[in-house]
Amino acid sequence: MKRLTSLARNLRKDPTDAERRLWSHIRGSQLCGAKFTRQHQIGDFIVDFACRSLRFAIELDGGQHAESITDAGRTEIIEAHGYRVIRFWNNDVLANTEGVLQVISEEIHLARNQPPLP
Repeated sequence: MKRLTSLARNLRKDPTDAERRLWSHIRGSQLCGAKFTRQHQIGDFIVDFACRSLRFAIELDGGQHAESITDAGRTEIIEAHGYRVIRFWNNDVLANTEGVLQVISEEIHLARNQPPLP
């Protein structure tokens, strides 16, 4: 447990460009009033962003995940802890930030059982 806490702390200190970009838009309840945390531990994993109140996790993936066979298993375990997981490619966050924010907004509304905003 202590190892993961230390790892999460180190990941927060050195975010990727995509993490930095997305965090600038979702921090401080900026997006639909949902409060996100960075590098949050769920079970034996650390997710990039999590909204604990809505049980919603966001993972940003770089090119090393393109052929990853472990991501599906990782997602299943995180979902077994009651979280909904959505994934974005880093380049999507950087090239289409507004589109990514729209998808996250829709997921937040679904998690609250509210219709998405137009």
